[in-house]
Amino acid sequence: MKRITGRHARTTTLGEEVKAFVPHPLPPDSPALAMEAVQAANHLAELALARLAGVSGLVPSVDWLLYGAVRKEALLTSQIEGTQATLTDVFDQEAGFAVHNADDVEEVTNYLRAFRHVQSEMRSPTGLPLSVRLLCNAHRLLLDGTRGAGKQPGELRRSQNWIGGTRPGNAAFVPPPAEQVPELLTALEHFIHQTPATLPPLVRVALVHAQFETIHPFLDGNGRLGRLLIGALMEQWGLLSEPLLYLSGYLKQHQSEYYRRLSNIRTEGDWEGWVGFFLEGVSRAAEEAERSIIAVASLVNTDRRRLLAHPKAGPASYRLFELLPLMPRFTVEQARQKLDTSFPTANAAVQLLEQLTIVTEQTGQKKNRIYSYGTYIELLTR
Repeated sequence: MKRITGRHARTTTLGEEVKAFVPHPLPPDSPALAMEAVQAANHLAELALARLAGVSGLVPSVDWLLYGAVRKEALLTSQIEGTQATLTDVFDQEAGFAVHNADDVEEVTNYLRAFRHVQSEMRSPTGLPLSVRLLCNAHRLLLDGTRGAGKQPGELRRSQNWIGGTRPGNAAFVPPPAEQVPELLTALEHFIHQTPATLPPLVRVALVHAQFETIHPFLDGNGRLGRLLIGALMEQWGLLSEPLLYLSGYLKQHQSEYYRRLSNIRTEGDWEGWVGFFLEGVSRAAEEAERSIIAVASLVNTDRRRLLAHPKAGPASYRLFELLPLMPRFTVEQARQKLDTSFPTANAAVQLLEQLTIVTEQTGQKKNRIYSYGTYIELLTR
């Protein structure tokens, strides 16, 4: 029997009558989700996440891993929406250097701010729980000062939107009418906090993401916020204590299938196909993140040994090296500030790392030189 996952409501927008899709509340029913169809994929995804959490102990500071992982997720989720920024652009912007595509980089930076806000609130004893209110606050940060700034940042939409097509009448998908959005989000919030949960946590993450994208509650930024929600739920439900996974890489690589699987929920009732696709993505992304952590740990350990073996290495060069994974692009003055030392001491530390080819100078200038931990950036960019 084909599962019915929602109903259509007739609505008029821009003078055209369209059929907007109103999803049924979670979890899927009539029939219920066939767990036997996704059980094996769920088990493999949970194992992959457990291995990923385990290898994070290979480096002295988990902050090193988070610096790269969170920025990769921010970059890739923004690229799905069409931005052209690169990881080096993000590092340059954070270091205060000029970047060519500043608007795109600003969208990536806003995602980082929104994610940090959600994480901070969820971790604080007095913070907001994962809720519609918290998502609205994150949405305000996401669109602040960017191309979506005129599309009601922080507010649920008050008008009809559509996806694909040049107008409502030829849209690929028309989300629910605006007046039904608050009630649909309230039901989704109840599902998130439902106890006891009847489905495995990763399966629930998959269901929540798809339902959020179907509701499409904002005029802009729904895709990025829906993917941010994935990381927040993984932490809330104990799947990853730190956001080391950049699932948007898999979703970007399989973007057409990503959208097709979401569409098939609405048109074919195929929740199982979507959940299976999502779980495969988690397994692949976790394996990729695990390989990246091992590669970064190997690089940093090799470079550290080279530095320690050099007769001129001293406390300043040691301390500067340990900072590199958190500031892969920098000037001598920035190194001086981080080390809280004199300019000559900082300069000598930088020159030693350059002599060892751990860092390279990028400008070829006598003044205002920019240094880069290039091999580290290259590993993160793969």
